[in-house]
Amino acid sequence: MVAQKEIVLPSFPKGFHLITRTIEEQVTPLLPESGLLNLFIHHTSAALSINENADPSVRADFETFINSWIPERFPYFTHTEEGADDMPAHIKSSTFGVSLTIPIENFRLKLGTWQGIYLCEFRRSGGSRKITATILY
Repeated sequence: MVAQKEIVLPSFPKGFHLITRTIEEQVTPLLPESGLLNLFIHHTSAALSINENADPSVRADFETFINSWIPERFPYFTHTEEGADDMPAHIKSSTFGVSLTIPIENFRLKLGTWQGIYLCEFRRSGGSRKITATILY
């Protein structure tokens, strides 16, 4: 069987944000004893990732690294009409990815002890973001 739920996130500033609690609040009532949860973000300038959930400096270091690796105002970009952060956001989104699959066990998401779900917001003003949660059981 399959269940789906649309999750609308509020606007976040550019950066890496823990959204685990928000996702859990939205999907927990729908979770089976076992199965899979797929999360798909409907945007080309944001991404989803799973990583460290305890130390906020990890998220800050992600931001520092990714901005040095894929900088704004890269002189060879031609897609520049939507702002200096737009084309880098598209590349970052493709690099990180737009979907995650998480196992479900005992009616809960089976994340590791130190794992959390990140919204990777790559625009300065990305606005609200939409995620489709698909539960397979």
